[in-house]
Amino acid sequence: MSNTIRLFDTVKLGNTTLDNRMGVAPMTRTSATPEGLATDQMVSYYTKFARGGFGVIITEGIYPDGKYGQGYFNQPGLINNEQMQAWKKVTDSVHQAGGKIFAQLMHAGALSQGNRFVTDTIGPSVVQPKGEQMKIYAGKGLFPLPKEATNEDITDVIKGFVNAAKHAKEAGFDGVEIHGANGYILDQFLTDYVNQRTDEYGGSTENRVRLLVEAVKAVRKAVGKDYTLGIRISQGKINDFHHKWAGKGKDAEIIFGQLGSSGIDYIHVTEYEAWQPAFPEGEGTSALDSAFDDQGATLAALAKRYGKVPVIANGNLHDPIQANELIEKGEADVITIGRGALANGDWVNKVKNGESLEEFDPEKVLSPDAKIKDFEA
Repeated sequence: MSNTIRLFDTVKLGNTTLDNRMGVAPMTRTSATPEGLATDQMVSYYTKFARGGFGVIITEGIYPDGKYGQGYFNQPGLINNEQMQAWKKVTDSVHQAGGKIFAQLMHAGALSQGNRFVTDTIGPSVVQPKGEQMKIYAGKGLFPLPKEATNEDITDVIKGFVNAAKHAKEAGFDGVEIHGANGYILDQFLTDYVNQRTDEYGGSTENRVRLLVEAVKAVRKAVGKDYTLGIRISQGKINDFHHKWAGKGKDAEIIFGQLGSSGIDYIHVTEYEAWQPAFPEGEGTSALDSAFDDQGATLAALAKRYGKVPVIANGNLHDPIQANELIEKGEADVITIGRGALANGDWVNKVKNGESLEEFDPEKVLSPDAKIKDFEA
């Protein structure tokens, strides 16, 4: 275990102490009831990871409001007491198994392809989303053309995150992660070609990150200073996998710097391969020290440097030796895995005991009746 020993250190994210540095990544699922209630199947799904030794489990994206937030049919929500009570069964079971669990709050915005509350969508601007809806979530054809979010809509987005975070705390979650990645509403505001606004939420990177910062500050105020709060950030999106920030290192400095001083406890970054340079050929890293200049900084390293808060790294890290190296280098404090966890619900225990790990086989894991769909690394 010597080449993976750092993975088994305890670590704190805010006021939450994790038994180790290994977590389960948020993975989109559609196994809630049509009304957005967590099911017994979901209780079992999350509990197996706690029994398998993971230090923290981050849930699938949970919709935060009864307006434009929902992204998929049969996605769970946290907008009312009934949904909160259903999630309490999950948190109770995870805690009884010795685990910690964070609720990831996700507003789909223009990438919604299944919403029981409204038929239209909103985005920062009237821009056609790239790509097509995902068929495995019953999507078909192009994404709808969104309406431009009004100031009232923006206020509602923030209120949704606030209210859902309060419900998450009441439901017994150990923390909340705001989904600011993968092309959903907060990332839409952050993305230059999607956000064509001319008000205080558009234009410069400082303006485009504004909604993310405002959401974090509002949630922090609502849940209190002692409740663990994080945010997830990416460059790529479910509908634009290879996207990179145009401002490269300068954008990273602004985005992570602003978020790091917003009241956040951690930043969760996700890339296709977490150990690869965030920007090809070391572009945009001139402000970093010489070690980073030589090899090109990872997005996790940039988040760590500019955010000045703990960092969770995600991206094909199911090789425990590679995951350990990221911790050893000081580029991340925690790593999360998706496919590796689906293939090995007891991944942590297996690594600890030196047992072989199963390869991810979508035919076994993504069975139609299980309705588990994995788009995370």
